[in-house]
Amino acid sequence: MGGWGMIKNRLPSLLRHFPEGIPVASTRSYFVHQNDRKSGYRKKKDENIIKNVRDGLKQLKHEVKAWKEEVKERITHDPFEFINPGHVEPLWLFEEDDCLPSWKVSTDTDWGLGFSSASLERSNLGYAAFTGNLDTTVPKDGKTSRAGYCSMQSAEPRKSFQREDYYDWSLYTHLIMRVRGDGRTYRVNLASVGYFDVTWHDQWNYLLFTRGGPYWQIAKIPFSKFLLTAKGRIQDHQGPVPLDRISSLAIVCADKVSGPFRLEIDYIALQYDPSHTEKFAYEMYKVPDFTD
Repeated sequence: MGGWGMIKNRLPSLLRHFPEGIPVASTRSYFVHQNDRKSGYRKKKDENIIKNVRDGLKQLKHEVKAWKEEVKERITHDPFEFINPGHVEPLWLFEEDDCLPSWKVSTDTDWGLGFSSASLERSNLGYAAFTGNLDTTVPKDGKTSRAGYCSMQSAEPRKSFQREDYYDWSLYTHLIMRVRGDGRTYRVNLASVGYFDVTWHDQWNYLLFTRGGPYWQIAKIPFSKFLLTAKGRIQDHQGPVPLDRISSLAIVCADKVSGPFRLEIDYIALQYDPSHTEKFAYEMYKVPDFTD
């Protein structure tokens, strides 16, 4: 009998070694270790340990296969990379069937901070359609001061066994998007989640102005044009995007105009343009301390 069958048969005896329950590193229902950044900030819920173990065993075969691929790529990878001028590297091709499930949609309604709604579906022509209704009505809870937020965000990359990973876009200069909008202004967010909690909300933003009507547009966005923000507020201390540590990309509708919105997306890609030598387009200065 193979190792996989032995693990299944020994499961009851393995559980007897943990009378208080198997220690799980995450509050999520994963047996495979997965860090939870907010585990120290929220109460832990009771978990079904048996279910976690069963789910973990189902994941184990896939995780080991992913680990083998990582080792193989590390051995065969050429550390000296060269990109031809004008090269375009596709990131997300929304005509592919496995692309849409890797994105998640969230609104202010999900957090009890508003009444907006949104969805991400495939359009009749096979593209991604980010649609919904933006509602700027502020809830009467005595805490919320503004509302109206809808976003679609890419899943954070993971290595085998649920280890954290980042996108490395340091060889490229531009973000390329082929979209068909409704005349609204959207926001493109690049997140670079750091180790400390004060950096969890760091994002670099760029305003994407769309055209109304039936025509597609190709937006070529220099990475040097992104502004550093935290929780939606522009920071005084600015700096270029850390392109070697991108954790996710998001497209946000939050232009303070109530009503329906629709943004179709064909693809999102990267481009290397050697003629673009600008590192950062905005002033970088340090605000003096408020001292006498």
